[in-house]
Amino acid sequence: MAKEIERKFLVRKELWLPRGEGTEIAQGYLAADAMRAVRVRLAGQSAYLTVKGPTRGVERLEFEYAIPLDDARAMLALCERPWIEKRRYRERYGAHLWEIDCFSGENEGLIVAEIELAAADEAFEAPPWLGEEVSDDSRYLNASLMRMPFSRWQKKL
Repeated sequence: MAKEIERKFLVRKELWLPRGEGTEIAQGYLAADAMRAVRVRLAGQSAYLTVKGPTRGVERLEFEYAIPLDDARAMLALCERPWIEKRRYRERYGAHLWEIDCFSGENEGLIVAEIELAAADEAFEAPPWLGEEVSDDSRYLNASLMRMPFSRWQKKL
């Protein structure tokens, strides 16, 4: 069984600069509620179908499968709008790989860094650009950002 253990943080924009070109991502949700999310993602020239279970702390079940690009495009057309649009950068810091997502579209201005861990309590070295942890704030889940985009939040970060 696949388990995702992930912590999520805001990025201090004044301290972080992208390295490289990153990967353009478009993703939509075929289903999303508190118990499950089924998403389709186009990431550059790759495509994936992902099923995620409910979040328990920083852990949840995750099943991800590569799918043909044409299938992903057809599935995206079935998804609720707005889609999640972002550019993902990957950076190694210490012993871990960080994924930094710079959102666009209706979530423009939001930058979030994620780290996948082997255990919920695994220690890691924090990069200097790491901001507030938002792992426990469901507003930052991509499925939540689809329903209530960052641009509509009352209080901007």
